[in-house]
Amino acid sequence: MKPLALATALFLSSCDGPSVASRGNSAGDALERAARASGMVADPAALVPAGVYGSGEDKVCLVSDGADRYRIGASVDLGEQQRCIGRGTALGRDKLDVRLGANCAFVASLDSDTIVFPPVLPGACDTMCEGRATLAALAAARLSDSVSEASRAIGSDGKPLCDG
Repeated sequence: MKPLALATALFLSSCDGPSVASRGNSAGDALERAARASGMVADPAALVPAGVYGSGEDKVCLVSDGADRYRIGASVDLGEQQRCIGRGTALGRDKLDVRLGANCAFVASLDSDTIVFPPVLPGACDTMCEGRATLAALAAARLSDSVSEASRAIGSDGKPLCDG
């Protein structure tokens, strides 16, 4: 019985899953390709970040300013004297290198139709906020991919967020 158990263990340990040559050809991969082809799932390579994102009173806009370059604006409005307004530039697609002002620089992620700011931002980002409001961990879902709507998005200060 021990030789059989040893042989089984050796056989199973040699199985690392699909070979490199067969990866990408599984039923799951085929389903993913079909979903992307039909438009049910966004192709990350074709993802264009431009548009308006929002969650409650919070807004983010991205307007194209060249290949993978964007004007970005972010507005957080928590009520009286509790708000943030940031305007600047962003580079990239699924990971956006965001620069709001001189020293407020961070990487935001774009996962399909949601933009997410990191939970910890440089201290310089706090200068864009009043009261206890913060841009940290801002998460907003895409409301529109219209460039004209993104250009007209208004921040909590009453001014266009992505006006160029």
